[in-house]
Amino acid sequence: MSAHSEYGRLARVTNRGRETWGLVREDGFVDLGARSGAFGSLQEAVAAQALRSLADTGAGLPADAPLEDLRYLMPLEAPQKIICIGVNYPDRNEEYKDGQKPAAYPSIFLRFPTSFVGHGENFVRPHVSEQLDYEGELTLVVGKAGRHIAQADALSHIGAVTLCNEGTIRDWLRHSRFNVTQGKNFDRSGSIGPWLVPYADEAQIADVRLTTRVNGELRQDDRTSRMIFDFRFLISYVSSFATLLPGDIIVTGTPTGAGARFDPPIWLKPGDVVEVEAEGVGVLRNGVEDEASA
Repeated sequence: MSAHSEYGRLARVTNRGRETWGLVREDGFVDLGARSGAFGSLQEAVAAQALRSLADTGAGLPADAPLEDLRYLMPLEAPQKIICIGVNYPDRNEEYKDGQKPAAYPSIFLRFPTSFVGHGENFVRPHVSEQLDYEGELTLVVGKAGRHIAQADALSHIGAVTLCNEGTIRDWLRHSRFNVTQGKNFDRSGSIGPWLVPYADEAQIADVRLTTRVNGELRQDDRTSRMIFDFRFLISYVSSFATLLPGDIIVTGTPTGAGARFDPPIWLKPGDVVEVEAEGVGVLRNGVEDEASA
């Protein structure tokens, strides 16, 4: 198997207009939604901690559809929480040029599911701003509920790994004091996917190369081993104030190199193609279009 399929790739898709979910392989798509009576959705499979067994089952079945027939959806249709971590790579902290050392605790904000599209879909640049930016991030999906999770136990609560392009409308991050919510939640301004890779062990995520390319040009390039707050800490910290539930999503931070950091800034525009890639996960690819006229 390729590095991208070593752990299995489980996706929520539409196949010729019908929504389903299943295993994405090099030779085609195995429709587990049609075959698995136990789980009505990929989200139910996450809650049952069944992703790895389903991937193993799908590996032994014949493909049901060619990959070109698929349209990818955001992998989980209704996560209760999408928790995003800000400024979590050393060079990102230095970008602020304020002379301050990295904070003792992570910056955190929340996003709505409606702010994301799936792999292969276009981001939407809104009428109110041209400052649409990209942020490639490795992303965790919670597989087991927990509160006050010890760092030593934290990784056992991961169900899967995926990718996020945490698209941002930059000039809407400061519409009010201490408030980034608006700029982080425009409809269809980011993406998650293409699939969920079942979590196996710490080696799968500890030192992963994470890159973002815009129209083929490398813009972001770093490794998860350099994160300021590692995966164990993030899971433990978030669970200190909120119960983590199966299907919750933790977007773990982006490296330096977003469009806002160029001089002058380079914003995404219609026709651009953005690719976020991580070793062992795959490539999350999206185009850009303008918001339709009212």
